[in-house]
Amino acid sequence: MRKKGIRVIVFGQTDKSDFLLVPLVLAIAYSALANTFGLPIWGVLIHPFWNSAIPGWIGLCLSLISIILFALTLASFGDSFRVGIDEEKPDKLITQGMFAISRNPIYVCFLLFFTGLFLVHRNIVIAIAIALFAMAIHRQVIREEKFLVSHYGEEYKRYRKKVRRYL
Repeated sequence: MRKKGIRVIVFGQTDKSDFLLVPLVLAIAYSALANTFGLPIWGVLIHPFWNSAIPGWIGLCLSLISIILFALTLASFGDSFRVGIDEEKPDKLITQGMFAISRNPIYVCFLLFFTGLFLVHRNIVIAIAIALFAMAIHRQVIREEKFLVSHYGEEYKRYRKKVRRYL
């Protein structure tokens, strides 16, 4: 997309607080890695809530499904994919593919993936980080919706009436 003059990464340009998501993702990742590879972390933080393997297998399936759905979402985006709100060169409104099911399929995929990761590692760090991540994502969705209404107007309002915000 760079060859076409499209800047994909515009994350944090409209609001620097977008970067609050980064430590949450890092906390989830480090907790999972520490649990898997024995990296240094206070044991209480990664102590499992339960000792059954069944939720872990369900979590693995959820995470794999989310990766497949994420790939389908990226395919639906085409050249309109951006990380963040692109106020300078927004592309056309995407309403087909995964966007016919959810107005925010990438965020749904992230939450599905992290929920699966929680079921695999089942600890307090991932549980708290997912809750905070979900709140931060919802905040971002609200900000994006305001931009989409102002940029696409009635086209976005009609789409919003047909397709749910998440699922």
